[in-house]
Amino acid sequence: MTDTAARPTGDGERPAYDTSALPLVPPSATTGLFEVFRRRYLLRLLVRREISARYQGSFLGILWSYVNPFTQFLLYYFVLGIVVGLGDRFENFAVHVFCGLVVVSFFTETFNAGTRSIVGNRQLVQKMAVPREMFPVASMLVSGYHVLPQIAILVVISLWYGWSPDPVGMLGMVVALLIIGVLGTALALLFSAANVFFRDFAQVVNVLTNFVRFGVPMIYPYTLVSERFGSFATLYLANPIADAVLLVQRAFWVGTTQDPAEYTRLHIPDHILLIGLGALAGSVVVLVVGQLVFSRLENKIPERL
Repeated sequence: MTDTAARPTGDGERPAYDTSALPLVPPSATTGLFEVFRRRYLLRLLVRREISARYQGSFLGILWSYVNPFTQFLLYYFVLGIVVGLGDRFENFAVHVFCGLVVVSFFTETFNAGTRSIVGNRQLVQKMAVPREMFPVASMLVSGYHVLPQIAILVVISLWYGWSPDPVGMLGMVVALLIIGVLGTALALLFSAANVFFRDFAQVVNVLTNFVRFGVPMIYPYTLVSERFGSFATLYLANPIADAVLLVQRAFWVGTTQDPAEYTRLHIPDHILLIGLGALAGSVVVLVVGQLVFSRLENKIPERL
């Protein structure tokens, strides 16, 4: 068998290589979520780019991340707590609502921005040899960056109401954020690929996220669900986003009440931490499915863009 990969070209010259014998490897051959985090440097650059672009030309800049959630807190406090009167029935109901708002904002922003991420970065997708999963993941990290000011406001408000933190509640808070981060990324992978083929999916996501606020115990307590539906309320807990909201309420809201143990018994489902861990495991399964579907479609993405 003749060796055509390398041939001498003369005295003192380096051998020339016949590259025609080498296999062609597409730029996106190395893909997947593990590859995304292996290229952490590029991921950080993309996240910084997204954050800078959001506040470019803004006078207040990052302060808007504090102003927006705080104004939403005041709005819910006035409408639900004072006008509707839920504040008279449930102690520190404004904290209850804001706990849900933190989770819902994290999920909806991750889902919406992640769905639009590939189409919105079409030039980078076509020109850079990077895992295309990087764009939905970057959207999730940007959303996580903006949820930090909301958590800071939640901590300050809870302390104002006399919050007493506990280790189980703090662990539940971490599990809740992991649930939303994993589930939001999973759905963003699925819908970002679909949005390349049919741009209607971005609008579908906008419609779907409108239902999220009413599908979780944010503007109403879980007690009303269990009272109305009885044993069927367990189906309500099949929603990982609802579980995440309840975990955050367990971490903050019940700690601001005069009798945290009683409020936990009345308004938080039994074994909520175990339920949350189950929701996290389910979210991981959805992420694996999302990665598999994305991998099947990603080679067709550049030509459809």
